[in-house]
Amino acid sequence: MDYKTLPVNEWVENHVKCWLESTGIKKEYVDKLYAEEVTGPALMELDESFLKDIGMKKGQIQILIHKRDELLRLQDNAQQAEDSSSKTPERTDAERGPAKAGNAPAQGKASGGSSLGTTSSENTAPTSGKKRKSSKKSQLQDADEVLELGNCRPFRSQDTEFKYVKDTVLPPESGVNDLIIPCHEYKSFAIAAELNKLQLQSKFASEVIRFASACMNTRTNGTIHFGVMDSIEDKGWKHGQVVGMRVKNREDFVDALDYIEKCFCSDLQEIARKCIHPPVFVEVISKDSQEQRFVVEVDIEPTFSLVKNKCFEVYLPKYNESSQKVILTKEPALYQRLGAKSEPVQRNKLTPFIQAVQDRDAQREKAELSSTQVPTEIPQDLGRKLSILLNDGKNYMDDSLRYILVTNRCEQDNLNYINFLMHLNIFCVFDFDEHSNVSGLYSKYKEHHETSSYFLQDFFKEIKTDNSPSQKLFDQTSWIFCNGRSDFLGDEKSCDENTWIRTKKKYLKKVITCICEEILPERSFTVLFLLLSSVQKPLVDTFQEFYTEMNGIEYIICISESKENYRKWANLAQASCSIKTLEQCSIVGMKLSHVDATIQSMLPSTAQPRHLPASTGGVCTLPLREEEKLYSLEILCADQCDDIKLNLWTDKQKQEIEQNFYRGKKIMWENLWLADEKLCGDIIEREACTEASKLLDGILRGSGQNYSMAKLKIFHHPGSGGSTIARQVLWKNRKRFRCAVIKTSYPHSTVCKHVLALRDYEEREITHCFPVLLLIEDYDDEYFEELQNDFMEAIATRKMNTSRPYFIFICCRRCNNPERLCKASPLDTVAVTHKLTESEKNLFNTKLTNLQQKYAEPEFILTFVLMCEEFNKTYVSDTVEHILQGIDPSSRDTCLMRYVALLNCYVPDSYISLSHCEAFLGLGAYTESKARAYDFKHHLSEQVRMIFIELRESTTYISSVRIIHCLVAKEILHQLSGNQSLSQLATALLQEKALFENRFGREEFIKFIRHLFIRRGKRSRGDNTDTLFSPFIEHVCEAEDCEKAIAVLKAAYELLGKDPFFAQQLARLNYSNEKFEDAKYWAEVAKSHLPTDSFILDTEGQVYRRWFSFTVDKMTEEDTPERITEKVKIALKAMKCFRAAQCAAKEERESMNNAGYFGEVEVGCRLLRFLSTLPVFHRSPEGEHTELVRYLTTDYVPEDIKKPWGTLHSRLKGLRQNLYNALEWISEELSYFQTDKNQEKDDENDDKEEQIYNPRKWLRHQSAVYAKFFISASLTDDSNNGPDTQFMRRMNIYRSGGGNVTNILSFLTDKKENRSAEKLERILSFYPENPLRNKLEDNDLINFILCHITLACLSPGSAKLLPLPTLRELSLRFFKGKRAFPASAFFLVTLLYWPDDALDKEPNPDKDEILTSALQTLKRLYDIKMKDVPTRKKRIYTHFFLGKGYGLNKIVHKTKIDKLMAGSLDEKRMKWLHGTVWNISIIRDNLKRVSGWTKDRNLFIRGHVKELRILPLHQESVPAGNENVTFYLGFSFNGLVAFNIEVENDPAIRRT
Repeated sequence: MDYKTLPVNEWVENHVKCWLESTGIKKEYVDKLYAEEVTGPALMELDESFLKDIGMKKGQIQILIHKRDELLRLQDNAQQAEDSSSKTPERTDAERGPAKAGNAPAQGKASGGSSLGTTSSENTAPTSGKKRKSSKKSQLQDADEVLELGNCRPFRSQDTEFKYVKDTVLPPESGVNDLIIPCHEYKSFAIAAELNKLQLQSKFASEVIRFASACMNTRTNGTIHFGVMDSIEDKGWKHGQVVGMRVKNREDFVDALDYIEKCFCSDLQEIARKCIHPPVFVEVISKDSQEQRFVVEVDIEPTFSLVKNKCFEVYLPKYNESSQKVILTKEPALYQRLGAKSEPVQRNKLTPFIQAVQDRDAQREKAELSSTQVPTEIPQDLGRKLSILLNDGKNYMDDSLRYILVTNRCEQDNLNYINFLMHLNIFCVFDFDEHSNVSGLYSKYKEHHETSSYFLQDFFKEIKTDNSPSQKLFDQTSWIFCNGRSDFLGDEKSCDENTWIRTKKKYLKKVITCICEEILPERSFTVLFLLLSSVQKPLVDTFQEFYTEMNGIEYIICISESKENYRKWANLAQASCSIKTLEQCSIVGMKLSHVDATIQSMLPSTAQPRHLPASTGGVCTLPLREEEKLYSLEILCADQCDDIKLNLWTDKQKQEIEQNFYRGKKIMWENLWLADEKLCGDIIEREACTEASKLLDGILRGSGQNYSMAKLKIFHHPGSGGSTIARQVLWKNRKRFRCAVIKTSYPHSTVCKHVLALRDYEEREITHCFPVLLLIEDYDDEYFEELQNDFMEAIATRKMNTSRPYFIFICCRRCNNPERLCKASPLDTVAVTHKLTESEKNLFNTKLTNLQQKYAEPEFILTFVLMCEEFNKTYVSDTVEHILQGIDPSSRDTCLMRYVALLNCYVPDSYISLSHCEAFLGLGAYTESKARAYDFKHHLSEQVRMIFIELRESTTYISSVRIIHCLVAKEILHQLSGNQSLSQLATALLQEKALFENRFGREEFIKFIRHLFIRRGKRSRGDNTDTLFSPFIEHVCEAEDCEKAIAVLKAAYELLGKDPFFAQQLARLNYSNEKFEDAKYWAEVAKSHLPTDSFILDTEGQVYRRWFSFTVDKMTEEDTPERITEKVKIALKAMKCFRAAQCAAKEERESMNNAGYFGEVEVGCRLLRFLSTLPVFHRSPEGEHTELVRYLTTDYVPEDIKKPWGTLHSRLKGLRQNLYNALEWISEELSYFQTDKNQEKDDENDDKEEQIYNPRKWLRHQSAVYAKFFISASLTDDSNNGPDTQFMRRMNIYRSGGGNVTNILSFLTDKKENRSAEKLERILSFYPENPLRNKLEDNDLINFILCHITLACLSPGSAKLLPLPTLRELSLRFFKGKRAFPASAFFLVTLLYWPDDALDKEPNPDKDEILTSALQTLKRLYDIKMKDVPTRKKRIYTHFFLGKGYGLNKIVHKTKIDKLMAGSLDEKRMKWLHGTVWNISIIRDNLKRVSGWTKDRNLFIRGHVKELRILPLHQESVPAGNENVTFYLGFSFNGLVAFNIEVENDPAIRRT
C-alpha cells in the first residue's frame, strides 16, 4: 500500500524509505536509515543526536528534521479537518494565527544579520528523544491541548529554590509596561545549545545584547529567557512552553557576556555591565525525566542614574561558517522595544528617538520613585482557612476524619507548640527526622500517646498481608521513620537524598499505595504536611505519591511557618501540582503557636483528663496514653462525654446524632449523655433494661454464689433494642464500676491482659477492687470460651476470696429465638423481643408523636416506627410497599439495594463497603479538575436513601451500607422480585465484576458471599434452626427447586476461584436430593483440590453412605442378585472412604476429626442389617442370624453367592474387625475428653441427634447393633472354649451394654443405680470365674477390671466384686508386657496402684515403679493423641476422684459429685467452672484432700516412694516459689489432676 494513504505511525521500513527518497536526502543516508530499521513510529521519534550517531552531516539533518516535522504537521492538520467535518467547526489557522503571531514574533526577524538566524526547525526540533516524544504527543493527541500555566521567576531574584516545571506555559512575551515591571522575551535555543562553545557564545551574546540595547534605550526592565518556546509555527509547541535546555558548562554563558566590551562603545561598556546582570540558571523539573535541564535568564535593569542622557548603539556578534570565526555586524544599530519585539530604530526615526531621551529618563526616574513605595500586603484570614482545610469544610473537628502526618526536623523551640497534634486522630506519621526519637517530635508525642514505631520496609510488611489489616493499626498511631533513626542500634541509618531515592523511595511508594488502596477509604483521611525545617527532596516525593494516589490535593494540607521552607517545598512539588493550586491547600506564614491555639480551639472536647472510679470511693485519672495501651477495649469513663464543648455543637449536630439513633444506627455514648443533659429527648428504657439491672444487682450481692467471673446474657431480636439496653446498663454503672466494651477483633489473650490491667490500674489493694463490667457483642462461641479460659487461668493466680466476682460479662447477642435461649438459662439471661408490653407501647407511641412533630422528614425515624409496630409482618410489608412506590426497578441503585438486601437477609451482620457501592454505581472519586465529583447519597434515589443506613465498622473503620432491618431486607427481596428469582439474583451478583474486583474491603465482601452460600444456620448461634445448608440455599430449594440451588452453587464455585469447599457443598446438596452420580462427581472434584483433607474425604464417604441407604430403602423383592451385589459394593466403598478420612485425620496436626469413625460404624451396622434380610442368610428357628454369623466369622461361603460375590468375600469377612476397631477408637476418644453434651437428654431418638448431642448413647446403641449380628448360640455350642467362644462372650457383653470403656462408664450416669448394678453383675457373669487361670485378651481384661471399679461405685457390697489386691495382680500384665496397650489400661493402673491407706502402709518401690511407669505412658499417649490441637478445644475429662475410704471404695466417680450438688444442670456447670463445687460440705466430706508441694511453678505429690509431678487443673493456680499445698486429686487419661490447690499454712484451710 502506498505510504501516502497511511498514517505515519503505521509505516514500515519500505514506506519510510520511499518518503525519504522524496525529500531529497542523499541516498547513502536513506540506505543507512533503512538498515537501522527506521519505521514510521521510529521516524516520529528521530532526534539530532541519533542522526549524528549514524554519520549524517548537519545540513542533511536540518533538511530531514524540517521535512519530518512538516509531514507530521500536515498529517495533524488533515486529521483536524477530518474531525471538524464530523464534529462542530473550529477556528481555522488563519483565524487563529494573527492573534498569536502578534505576541510571538519569530526569533529570526529580530536577529539582525546573523547567519544563524532562527528557523522553525530550531524552535521546534527537540534535542532528545524524550522531547520529541513530548512533541509527538502534543501533535498526535490535540494541537490545542491545555497545558498548566506557570509564572516567571521574580525579577532580579536569586532564589536558588525557584524551579520551572517542564511543559508549563509562561505568560506571553510582553512589551513595555510601567518600566519597572519587566518585559519578557523567549528563545527556545534548542539547536544553539548543542553547538560548540564559540557558536553558542556568539549566539547567546547576540540575543542578550540585542534585547539589552532595546530595554536600555526604552528605559524598561526586562528578562530574556533561553529554553522557552517563542514560536507557534509548529503546532506541537505552545508559545511560552517551558522546555529547558542542556547546559554543558555554565561558564560558557557567563563568559559570553564578555562580548559587551566588543559590542558597546567604550564609554558605555561599564554602564552596560551594570545594567546587564549575570545569567541566572533556573532548573527545569519533570516527574517523567531525571535529565537535568535549565532555563537560562538574563535580567536587564537600566536604572536612571546609570542610563541618564545616554543612547546605546550596539554591534551584534555573529559566527561566520566559512572562516569559523565570530565577526561583528558592519554597522551599529540602536534597538528599542516595540510591543513584544526588540526592533532596530529606523533611520528616518532616529533623530526624534534620540531627542526623546530626556522624556524617557524622566519617566524612568518617576517609575523608580513610585516603586520604592512598598504596597501594604492585605493579610489573609489564615485561621479561617486552616479551619476549613483541616475539618473538611466543617467549623468543628470530629473523629470521623483520620490524619496522616508528614513532617521533618522539629526544632526544640517548636516542641512547645505542637500540642494540637496530641488531639488529632492520627493514623500514621511519616517522619524524616532521624533524631525524632531523641529530641524531636516523636520524643514529645510518645509522652502522650501509645505508638508503634517502624521503618518503611517494616511498615510495608505489617500492612501488606493477605488478610485484613490489623485492628491495632487503627487503635494506635504508627510512627514511620522514613530516613533512619539515630538512636537505633541496628543497621537502619540515615542517608543522603540520592541514596534515599535509590534505596528507600520504592518502599515509600508501596506503603502509600497500600494505605490509599487497601486500608483507608477515600475521603476518610487528610494528609497533613507539617514543614518545620528546611525541605529536602524525599519530603516532596512523599507529596507527589499522595497527590497521585489521592487524585488531587482536596485532602492534602501543608502548614509552614517559614515562607522560605514553603517556597522550596512548593517549587519542587510543582512538578506534580501548580504553585497556585498548592497555595489553595497551604497555610504559610502563620506562627506555629497560633496554629496550635487555633486548632485546639476547634477541638470538640476540652483537653481535660478522663477518670475511672476507684475502690476507695474516689476517682483516678486515666491519661490518654494509658488508655491507648488497652487498645482492645473501648473504655467507658466515669465522666464520659463531660469534656464536650457544647458551644461548638450546633443544634443540627445534636439533631443528627439523635436522628442516626432512631434511624437504626447503634446507640453512642453521646446519645445517652445528651439525654441526661436534657439536650435531646429521653431515650426509652425497655422493661428488659430494668430486668437486666436487677440481675446485675443480684450478681453483685452474690446471690448465694461466690463466682470469680459472672455472665449476664442479653439475647435479642434484631432491631429490638438489645444493644441499646446493654449500653444503658453500662452507662448507669459507669460511676460505680470500671466499664469497657470488648473489641472482638483482637486475640482473646490480648483482651484478657488489658482487662486485668484496667482492673488493677491505680489500685493499691487489688483484693478490694470493684468488678469490671465488660460488654461483649455478637461474639463467636469459641472466642468467648477461649476468653473465659484465659480469665480463669489469670484469676487462679490471685488467691483472692471476695464476695463479688472479679469480672462481669454482659453478653449481648442477636438471635431469632431469644425466649428459648432465656428459658435454657433463666438465672442469668434476659430476652428482648419485638413484642412490647402495654406500658412500653405507651412510651413508644408518645415518643413517636414527639419525633414526628420535631422532624418533618419521616425517613429519619423509619426504624423506630417499625419498632413501635413490633415489626408486625403486615405493617413491614405495607411500609416497604409504600416506600418503593415509583422506584425504577432497572436502575443501578435499585439493583445495589437488592444485592444488599440479599446479603442482609441471609447473612447476619453483613454489609457492603461504601467503596464497593461507589465502584458498582460507577462513581469516580474525582474529576479532571481534581474537585469532588459526587456525594454518594445524592446518587441514590429517594427510596433507596430511606432504606439504606450508613455504618462505620468499629473493627475496620470502614464506612459501609446495609438495609435498616433484616425484615425490611426480606420484604424488599419479595416485593422487587419481579420475574427474577432469588437464585437468578444471586447469580447476577456473582457476575458483578465491579464488586468482586474492588480491592478495598475485598476480604470482608468475599467472606459475606461465602457465608451466603455455605454458612449453615445453628441454634447455638441464635439462628432459628440447625440447617444442613446455608439458609439461602435451603430457601432456594424450597421456593424454587434443588436444580436451581445446584446451579447457583456451581456458578459460585466457578466465579470464586473453584473453591473446593463449594464443590464439597455441591456433593452434599446432590446426595441430599438423591442425585448420587452428581454427588460422586463433586466429591471427587473437591478431593482433587484437597486430597488429604479429612472433612472432604468424609463427605465422599457420606455420598456412598447415603447412596447405600437410598438403594436399600428402595429395595423390592424383584431386585436381581446383580443389584444386591451393587448395593454391597456401595456400602463397602463408603467404608473405604471413611477409613481414608480416618487416616487423613490422623495426619492433621491442628484438628481432631472423628467423623470417619462414626461414618464407618453407621454404614457397617446398616450393612449388617441389610445382609440379615437377604434370603441367602436365613434366620434359625430361634430367630438368630446363624447363617450370617457363620459367613462373617468363619471360612464358610454359601454356594448362591460364592461366584457373584467373589471379590467381596474377604472384605465382608473383615467387617467384624473393622467395626470393632472403629468402636474401640470412638470409646477411647470419648474417654479422653469432655463432650459437653447434655447427658440428661436421653429421650432423643433420632440417630443424627444422638451423634450430635449424645455420642455416648449413640455408642451404646451401635455397639448393641454390632453385637446382635455376631451372636449365635448354636455356633457357641459347637466350639470348645476357643477363640470363637471368647468372641461370642464379647458379643454378649456388647449386647448387654458393656464391651468398651465408655459403655461401661456410662452405667454411672444412669439415674437408676440398682438397674445399672444388675447389668454390670450380668456382664461380669460372662467372664470366667477365675480370670487369673483363664487368661483374658487385653481388651477383655481392661473391661473386666473397669466393670469391677464401676460396680464398686454403684454397689460397694456386691458379691461379684473382687478385692483390690486381685485386681492389682491382674493389671500387672500392662506393666510387664512388652507389647503396646491402650491408654485405658494405664488409666486403670493409676487407679489401682494409687497408695491405699490399708494396703500400702509401708513404702514399696515396686508399686511406685508401676505407678510411675503408668503415669509416664499416659502422658506420652496423651501427647500423641492431642497433636497440635489447643487444650482448650479438647478439655481433658476427669473420671474419678480420690475419696475417703479403702480399697475400691476410695474411688469416687464424677457423677456422684454431680448428684451431691443441688440445682439445675446449668447451675452445676457453673459451680464446676468457678470452683465453688469445693465449698459444698457434703462433697468435702466424700473426698480426701491430699498434700503436696510446689517448686518452680510445678506441682508435686509423693507416691509410694518417689515424688510425682502432677497436672493442675489451672496452671496459674500453682503458687510461685516453694510452698506446701493441699488439693483434691482427680484421675484422667492424662494422668493425675489437682483441683482446688491451696497453700497449706493458710488458716482458712481445714484439711481432712
